[in-house]
Amino acid sequence: MMELKTGIFTVAMLAIVLSSPAVAQKPKSPPAPSATILPPAPAPAPAPHHVDLADLLSVAGPFHTFLDYLQKTNVIETFQNQANDTKNGITIFVPKDSAFAALKKTTFANLTQDQLKSLLLYHAFPKYYSLAEFDKLSTLNPVTTFAGSQYTLNLTYNMGTIQVKSMWSNPKISSSVYSTRPVAVYEVNKVLLPMQIFKSDPPLAPAPAPAPDAKASDVAPSPTSGKSASAKTKAAEKSSSYQVGAGVAHYLALAISGALMLLC
Repeated sequence: MMELKTGIFTVAMLAIVLSSPAVAQKPKSPPAPSATILPPAPAPAPAPHHVDLADLLSVAGPFHTFLDYLQKTNVIETFQNQANDTKNGITIFVPKDSAFAALKKTTFANLTQDQLKSLLLYHAFPKYYSLAEFDKLSTLNPVTTFAGSQYTLNLTYNMGTIQVKSMWSNPKISSSVYSTRPVAVYEVNKVLLPMQIFKSDPPLAPAPAPAPDAKASDVAPSPTSGKSASAKTKAAEKSSSYQVGAGVAHYLALAISGALMLLC
């Protein structure tokens, strides 16, 4: 009887254990983490566009004389490095070939290498300025150039006309060759001439001799031909007078001869 009770108790305990939630239901495993979707990486910033100043000056202008001086003195490299600096940029005043031709050749031939470099650097500001900014910039005169604090320019802005005054020249900006930050290139109609290099006003080139007028010479008689014609006319007049005189003398001789015969 005792064994029966023990068996019933054991079966009852197993039923209780098996029917409990902890045994009847297995714990659910945690869900697998979902794959993390990362946003696309931003595209790399495009490299800044650098203006090749030598190429620009070789096709514009003509600015061949200025470009030739820049390359011979390596100032073109100084300007190019500054042009590539997108923070400050550069502003260059470029004289046309005719501006150099207007001055006597010895004006630049007698300069030392350092003087020529300073002259070229004098034609630039170490900062980008648009044409609209010259109105405000002119109130800050004198403005220091790339050549240093001693080499300054005075700007005037009058109804859109901009003049860049040096000691011996006062050119105006005649056109904008290129103006996109950080590079500005402006054409000027004269060479900038600082007193630190030129102690007096450089002489101008002699004016070319006027070409002879070929048509006028073809139409108008030359002095030689005029003299020749006059001489021929005078000779003809003398010949005619001589012939008339000879004829009169002949008739007089006949008349006298006839008179003598009658008297005899």
